[in-house]
Amino acid sequence: MSQTNSKYNDFIVKGFIISALVWGVASMSVGVLAAFQMVYPELNFTRYFTFGRIRPLHTNAAIFGFALSIIFATAYHLIQRLCRVRIWSDLLAKIHFGLYNLTIVLAAITLPLGLNQSKEYAELEWPLDLLIVVWFSIFLINFLATIFTREEKQLYAAIWFYIASFVTIPILFIVNNLSIPVSFSKSYSIFSGVYDANIQWWYGHNAVAFVLTTPILGIDVLLLSKTYKTTNL
Repeated sequence: MSQTNSKYNDFIVKGFIISALVWGVASMSVGVLAAFQMVYPELNFTRYFTFGRIRPLHTNAAIFGFALSIIFATAYHLIQRLCRVRIWSDLLAKIHFGLYNLTIVLAAITLPLGLNQSKEYAELEWPLDLLIVVWFSIFLINFLATIFTREEKQLYAAIWFYIASFVTIPILFIVNNLSIPVSFSKSYSIFSGVYDANIQWWYGHNAVAFVLTTPILGIDVLLLSKTYKTTNL
């Protein structure tokens, strides 16, 4: 069955592609500066741009700005075509896009200011953690609702990889970031000592798996299917 592009919401797909380009260039630029600072320490010329502050800015922008933008773009593109329906809510998609990019902008401001939980890949303080939970929940509702209202009877394997990622990521993120706020800009983890370290790297390793690996496998499955013409999509 052929479908015209007008049936689908490709505006949101293009938006996340543009986000990926912007945050990709930004993260690589900060990464280059951090690399030069290791060779030329005099480049640590201000406390706001010392290596210790821009290194987490680089990793967060690369993983959660660049890579996650690509994953969201492909998720919105594929779920509509694999389910043969428009995304369940255009409004929720727009809210997701806006809040997501707002979070990255706020991260780019707060990390150089030294507002940091000191947990790798989970440096952002609790107000931004809550914002992330909000927009990821909005996205997950929209994604699953599209699946439940699909016109395609078959649920393609690629979708299962995305489901695995989008169901697991919130669990990892919420558990690792459970904390007690002491001010608007500071909080302390509810875990301590070796328990905190275990939870942190349970999150860290699985974040790499379910953010940077599983969704890519979903893309690969569909790409191989289309390449070898085992699907009519």
